[in-house]
Amino acid sequence: MISDPDRALVASLLTTLSNAPLLAGLTGAAVHDQPPAVPAYPYLLIGRTESRPVGGRAPDGAAGAVEHVLTLTALSRFEGSEEARAIAAAVRATLHNARLPLDGWNLVSLRVVFVDIYHGTDGITVLGLIRVRAVTEPLGPA
Repeated sequence: MISDPDRALVASLLTTLSNAPLLAGLTGAAVHDQPPAVPAYPYLLIGRTESRPVGGRAPDGAAGAVEHVLTLTALSRFEGSEEARAIAAAVRATLHNARLPLDGWNLVSLRVVFVDIYHGTDGITVLGLIRVRAVTEPLGPA
């Protein structure tokens, strides 16, 4: 099986965020990588994932470093934006500069680079958009 840095990163984020004490009290550890069929608010969604190579090739021809930009969305139906802001703050505190284990890859950096809180078009849901930037590189020979 080919090692995929996107899959490794998203899997680690799901595990880390689902087990984060700061988020557990806010979302009940409801972290998803696709919208739930029957949503229970609030929850956190790992949505769009972009990636691009930023490093050359390893001597064996394997891919080099990869830059990832992920969009996480906190969805809340609490009256006002307080809950969405609290979830975004908990995500930032959990992920910014964190050292997460990745299967087959090394996490070089992980940063929360952008947060935007806004009201959804339904007039009920408040969304917290959290943009995360990560750089991964293949593990070197053991």
